[in-house]
Amino acid sequence: MTKIFHNPRCRKSRETLNLLEEKGEQPTIIEYLNTPPTKAELAEIVNMLGIAPEKLIRKGETEYKELFKGKTLSDDEWLDAMVQYPKLIERPIVIKNGKAAIGRPPETVLDIL
Repeated sequence: MTKIFHNPRCRKSRETLNLLEEKGEQPTIIEYLNTPPTKAELAEIVNMLGIAPEKLIRKGETEYKELFKGKTLSDDEWLDAMVQYPKLIERPIVIKNGKAAIGRPPETVLDIL
């Protein structure tokens, strides 16, 4: 089963979803701003991506600039921040067969299909 953590207002997210559908995938679409992932889910995602939680943060978002810019947080604190402020989560994230990829650019998700 393929999942996409999706924001329909984001062009890259829409392009990634279209690419998945063109490849015959019928992903479970999770609009993560409406249904944010849990801390455990986020921990699993960053583990699958092989990155530190801070690398999944969108640093251009207002919430980041106002609340977190210039601060040093632990991995645990970054996960808490993403749970509390899901806008901070980089998008889109595609998960399939225990692997994850960030669709920036959209073609990067082809590696896990």
